[in-house]
Amino acid sequence: MPVGHSRTGGRTTAKPAHDRTRSRLADTALSAARCALAVAYPAMILCAWLWDKPRLIGALLLALLWMQRWLGRGVVAMSLRRLTALDWCVAALLSGVSVAIVLTGSERLMRLYPSFVNLGLLVAFGATLVRGPSMIEKFARLGNPQLDARGVRHTLRVTQIWCAFFACNAAFSAYTALQWSRAAWSLYNGGIVYGVIGALLLGELAWRHLAVLPRAVRSESA
Repeated sequence: MPVGHSRTGGRTTAKPAHDRTRSRLADTALSAARCALAVAYPAMILCAWLWDKPRLIGALLLALLWMQRWLGRGVVAMSLRRLTALDWCVAALLSGVSVAIVLTGSERLMRLYPSFVNLGLLVAFGATLVRGPSMIEKFARLGNPQLDARGVRHTLRVTQIWCAFFACNAAFSAYTALQWSRAAWSLYNGGIVYGVIGALLLGELAWRHLAVLPRAVRSESA
């Protein structure tokens, strides 16, 4: 039987091939679960377009909220695993809304859920502007711990932009929940808004590479 080897102390031990295969299968399954979680929320909102089952959607939203915390990956998931007292309050708010949807079966409350999500993100991001460091700076330092003063100012501005977006989107999402048809509400909150988010991300990336980084290079060479 083929074996793998690992070194413990000064001794080499054999690792059976079936153990390595089992480990690879577990990693593959976990990666697949994480990919599914990444698209689960917008997919769930889009499914609400067709499903007339607010209680089911509420239960799925509650399960998804905590599965994303424990199984998610990337900087957002890492931050979710280090919840502050304020973050726990936001998570409790969203959990409470989900439970209320399950108990009442209210379609209007289900439609307002995306607005509550944006309000939660506004609180989480906005609080870091008050006490610092900013949320985007925290994310940036995960990849670059030695962030300079220029980078700190840039991440502060980006955090402020995201706060403005979350505030505007919370209000507009609530408007769609109260005034639009279920189909239009679902299409915006489960699809169109992610195009807007993508445009913001691409805009920030372009600004960083076309303006911020060249300016830093010029300053260093001066």
